[in-house]
Amino acid sequence: MTKTALITGITGQDGSYLAEFLLQKGYRVFGMVRRSSYEKLDRIAHIEKELELIQGDLLDQNSLNSAISQIQPDEVYNLGAMSFVPTSWNQPVLTGEFTGLGATRILEAIRQIKPDTRFYQASSSEMFGKVKESPQNESTPFYPRSPYGVAKVYAHFITVNYRESYNLFACSGILFNHESPRRGLEFVTRKISWGAACIKLGVSRELRLGNLDAHRDWGFAGDYVKAMWMMLQQEKPDDFVIATGESHSVREFAELAFGYLGLDYKEYVKVDSKLIRPAEVEHLVGDSSKARKILGWMPKVRFEDLVKMMVDADIALLNRQLQAGNTPLQRS
Repeated sequence: MTKTALITGITGQDGSYLAEFLLQKGYRVFGMVRRSSYEKLDRIAHIEKELELIQGDLLDQNSLNSAISQIQPDEVYNLGAMSFVPTSWNQPVLTGEFTGLGATRILEAIRQIKPDTRFYQASSSEMFGKVKESPQNESTPFYPRSPYGVAKVYAHFITVNYRESYNLFACSGILFNHESPRRGLEFVTRKISWGAACIKLGVSRELRLGNLDAHRDWGFAGDYVKAMWMMLQQEKPDDFVIATGESHSVREFAELAFGYLGLDYKEYVKVDSKLIRPAEVEHLVGDSSKARKILGWMPKVRFEDLVKMMVDADIALLNRQLQAGNTPLQRS
């Protein structure tokens, strides 16, 4: 019997990789898109004909109720959110509405309309914030340091609450940073790979970054979406940290990306104080031993290979733009 899945945030990095993965598994895949993002389908353009896109909004309960009623999904993956941490400082209320209350609205739609639906909530390592212990695991206390992190904590605990209160099959994946060539250009990893490509090909002469000493646990998004699916195939719902267990600084990422192109990052990277967050998260590294033991999940792409993958993709993309006579633009 063909399973049906609904993905919010399908036009984003994770949504596109998850949609590919589920299609390969034989799923019927629905993607929820807002009107404002309806034309931004570049990440799923290659599979768009295999998908069924419906309009809906995490801010609108009626549209979510309608989607659950119409699709009757076996699985729902809530990847939609205000996902760029710095923006959450400028739009804290909207971040709370999308990222926090949006999850509540979906859970409520499932509870009322199709309570046997299995639900995945995209939790985040940003919930740990000012970390209480290292590495961080499922029992590490949360101490978020941004409106985004706070909203994710709310969404995480409302998922736990609905699981325990209404016996829903609801899981949270506490995913540490995961990147790819599909990452938006506003994110620091893609900003570095794109910036290095632009400098290598003579399009720009410098790259401005914020805190070079912030450390993150970076993995490949394509590996991480498999863990999402694996969580919903278990007998009992639970929460899992998904991470590589390795921590690297922004400086290391830049050094590796520029070095791969035969450049010295110190000659081109400039620290811009305007890009430093009001409250910084200095050091995140995850302990995914629970996921490795129970789910059998393991990351496949190593940090060095991830950086090279992103640089190669941006060199190729920039070359295509230049050959087409286009002025390279900052794409999100």
